[in-house]
Amino acid sequence: MKTILVIDDQPQMRRNLQTILEMEGFVVLTAADGAHGLLLACNELPDLILCDIMMPHLDGYGVLQALRMHPATASVPFLFLTAKGEKADFRAGMNMGADDYLTKPVTRKDLLAALATRFERERQQEAALRERFARPPGGPDFSSTAPLVKSLGVSEREAEVLLWVAQGKSNADIGTILGVSDNTVKKHMGNIFEKLGLESRTAAALRVVEVLGGGAG
Repeated sequence: MKTILVIDDQPQMRRNLQTILEMEGFVVLTAADGAHGLLLACNELPDLILCDIMMPHLDGYGVLQALRMHPATASVPFLFLTAKGEKADFRAGMNMGADDYLTKPVTRKDLLAALATRFERERQQEAALRERFARPPGGPDFSSTAPLVKSLGVSEREAEVLLWVAQGKSNADIGTILGVSDNTVKKHMGNIFEKLGLESRTAAALRVVEVLGGGAG
């Protein structure tokens, strides 16, 4: 089940978005300002963030900049929400690393379409990882976590997560295999990114293949 964080200083907008998203089966977290939203994002590691731009104290640009500087949140999909629809605002958000830009008032159709596009892209990336890291003859040996613990300095559980990431498994798949929640897997991934100085699952998978030996196919 996907978790979405909504950061917006307008109570009615937060309620509307939360209602739409929960009716579609998402877990929804909300924050009334950028600072609280940033804290929630770092602690909960949501699957996607919807963030207003014009907010007091810490605006949406500040939130995005802070998230992109932190390894654990650098790759979390980020969609701006704003009442300002000028092209200059769109370009500024995209240049900072936003994944999409929705202009208020956001319709249910446009919101769900944007989410579907983002999550489909993520699904395709994970499918590509599965194909790329399917073990060929002479490829990496995924039978033991010991080399990862020794070489990367990660914990035994983090090494288990890494083994499955390198084999193209999603967070949900890994949670099922290890008997933990998706959120627990996401937190392990955040710790791994922090320890190894990485920003994406692909980079983590490549690091595992380097340690375990063999080609990627």
